[in-house]
Amino acid sequence: MIEALKSDEVVDKVGGRFKLAALIQKRLVDVTFGAPLLVERGDMTLMEAVVQEVLEGKITLEPRARIAGALAEAEVSDEEAGG
Repeated sequence: MIEALKSDEVVDKVGGRFKLAALIQKRLVDVTFGAPLLVERGDMTLMEAVVQEVLEGKITLEPRARIAGALAEAEVSDEEAGG
C-alpha cells in the first residue's frame, strides 16, 4: 500500500476521501494518455507519483464552475487583445 495514503495529510489537502479518489483517477487517466508527470518518478509506481504530486500541491481538483469561469475570462481577454 502507498504509505502516503495511510495518513490524513493527503486527504485533508484535497478536502476529503472522495475528492482525493476523483483527483487521483483523473490524473492517472491524464498521465496514461500522455500528460507529463510533475514530479520525478524514480522508482515510484505511477500511482505513487500521482499521490506525490498531490502532496506537493502540484495538482488540485477544481470545481467545473470555476474552470468554466476561468475559460470565459480567457476568451474575453483574447477578444479585447484583438485575438
